Amino acid sequence: MEILAYGVQVDERPLLEQAFAGRHGLRCLDVFLNHDTAPLAAGYPAVSSSVNAVLDAETLAVLAAGGTKLIAQRSTGFNNIDLAAAADLGLTIARVAHYSPYAVAEHAWALAMAVNRRIVRAAGRTREFDFRLDGLLGRDVHGMTVGVIGTGKIGACFARIAAGFGTDLLGWDLAENPACRELGMRYTELPELLSRADLVSLHVPLVPGTRHLIDTAALTRMKHDAILINSSRGGLIDSAALVEALRAGRLSGVGLDVYEEETGVFFTDRSIQGITDDVLARLVTFPQVLVTSHQAYFTHTAVGQIIDATARNIDDFAAGRTNENTLVPEA
Repeated sequence: MEILAYGVQVDERPLLEQAFAGRHGLRCLDVFLNHDTAPLAAGYPAVSSSVNAVLDAETLAVLAAGGTKLIAQRSTGFNNIDLAAAADLGLTIARVAHYSPYAVAEHAWALAMAVNRRIVRAAGRTREFDFRLDGLLGRDVHGMTVGVIGTGKIGACFARIAAGFGTDLLGWDLAENPACRELGMRYTELPELLSRADLVSLHVPLVPGTRHLIDTAALTRMKHDAILINSSRGGLIDSAALVEALRAGRLSGVGLDVYEEETGVFFTDRSIQGITDDVLARLVTFPQVLVTSHQAYFTHTAVGQIIDATARNIDDFAAGRTNENTLVPEA
């Protein structure tokens, strides 16, 4: 089967090519899949999209008209895909249900430690031979109260690392995770978690009920010097409200690997032309904010698992099978 893969990163390409060698024909593009780039897939029965693809009804219609039958997305999240439109068009949709939760949890802690100990500011200073400690005062993580919002596979990994630091754990989720209970986590209502936690980390999916879960009211409930980490989905945080909270002097650290309007910006080089998103531009100017470009998943282990699962999704489709990754089965 001939496959067109969109949004392929430089480090990802050799891994993709190796996985598909001898199995399927593969062409890799660094552009992202959206309405403008969808015509490139004409004649390809299968396309593989990245997490920042825009797979709305309009884009899906272009793909279907060009002969595409399968979309294999290389991510767990699928809030960017209009599943109902795909079903109406007879398109099969698959994703990657699971990959290394350690990759994301470890990156979330890397963000937390970096903003707490002012690592980016310190590194910038020492490059200029400025070895003062002014403004670099951090806090011990040991003894902190850590709030974990979403205690599935990734949240549980984050909680295990937190327990290793010697923290008190609070959790919030629709269903309690016994493994987190064994770590000493106490489940509570969200308002209490926000008001008590010194560090809050988000690990829930983006669905209508969680969009802007962290809004003005939630930010007001948080401790004045709390740390907020988001390595899940950008839409969990009302970014404009976050800017206002930071302008008011709230929060001692914010680590973001995702942003609600990241599509078309993250994974691209905007160093010359800049960006037109005033909220994102404002966020990165705050000294206590650290933004990374949706890279929490980007380890050899996790990317390898994502690619292996994507190849299996395509193999199964070619053989007329479905698996646990199938979101919309073949019509």
